[in-house]
Amino acid sequence: MSRALKTADDLRRRATYLAEVVDQLYPGGAQSEPGRPYIVVPGRRKPRVLIPATDRKVAAAALARYARPAARGARLKRDAAVWALRLGLDRLLLPHRLTTGGGEGIDDHLASVLGHDVHLSVHIGPARANRKPVLQILDGEAETVAFAKLGVNALTRELVDAETAATRRLSELCDLKLLRVPKLLHAGNWNGHNLMVTSALPAWTAPADLGPARRIAGMRELAEACGSSRAPLGESDYAARLRGRLKALTDRGETDADTLQTAGETLLDRYAATELTFGAWHGDWAPWNTRETAEVIYLWDLERFETGVPYGFDAAHYRLQDDIVTRGTDPTTAVLGLVAGAPATLAPMGVAPSEAEPTALLYLVDLAARYMGDQAERAGAALGALGRWLLPTLLRHIARQRSAPTENAGGQC
Repeated sequence: MSRALKTADDLRRRATYLAEVVDQLYPGGAQSEPGRPYIVVPGRRKPRVLIPATDRKVAAAALARYARPAARGARLKRDAAVWALRLGLDRLLLPHRLTTGGGEGIDDHLASVLGHDVHLSVHIGPARANRKPVLQILDGEAETVAFAKLGVNALTRELVDAETAATRRLSELCDLKLLRVPKLLHAGNWNGHNLMVTSALPAWTAPADLGPARRIAGMRELAEACGSSRAPLGESDYAARLRGRLKALTDRGETDADTLQTAGETLLDRYAATELTFGAWHGDWAPWNTRETAEVIYLWDLERFETGVPYGFDAAHYRLQDDIVTRGTDPTTAVLGLVAGAPATLAPMGVAPSEAEPTALLYLVDLAARYMGDQAERAGAALGALGRWLLPTLLRHIARQRSAPTENAGGQC
């Protein structure tokens, strides 16, 4: 698909999602009752965020904090819109408005849960299988006090439940020193959707340039947070879980699932005797899900958190996502670079050189199984078509190694 067609498809999907999310948050309201007015930023053609239109101070704060654009040009446009709101000139830069149906909406429920009036801004993200309503919650003083997520289908309900459990576990049960994760403020149901409300972390602040060593220290702390173990891959719970996931995808008849299952099982068999260290990983530790400061590392979006996975998965994931999304590297080139550079990428995590390539390849199989299980391609996700970038690389490495002996890593790293 050409870039122009991809852009048009993304715009169409965003506009459709805008209508869907408004209906989810304000369902079936009586039109005779006054609704909630929102400003569509930057406009209806390519909506990215809804901000409340009733209070300019709140609207400006909501827009300033909903995200921190990576590109300088995007930040300048965002900042100009914030100043327009503060000066009362928003109709010039942000002319598009919408009004929800009347009646009770999610903000009424959240006000009851939190015990004070709330104002909401709503993120309108790109097409992804795990896209769900994500709400920034502000109080009457324009302070961001919480974030909320709603599970609105089978996948997102599962993810909200998983993030609820992970947030509770890490914030209440684990002794984190360098890392800070949100606190769980509420977990329940609303209008048939499961709902999670967490404390707000300063996601909108400028990141500190503290170097990769600090990030790796945070990844190692998370890996150890729930305990760790060392065992041959073939005897691990992780290997059994991954085999089960791959078989389930094949049984479901997902496209290319048999190819992925063959690749995964070949790797699991080949490295069955290789000893690896197993611990926890965030599951999506990427630049947009963390903020580093001089004192602590803030970390959020814990819906993919998992224990008992090979050490180094977070470091591998960060490199791949940073290369593709932040640096604009071609996905196939990024995958090849990850595998080739695995020893250097994973050594700071304590992964021995002989364990680095199997760890990187297992991570890629795990990631492919996630995308396939989420039906990411069907949802329109940019990297959902695994056959175009990820599977060929895995098959190439399997073929290259087919006749090569495997050096087992027997000692402690």
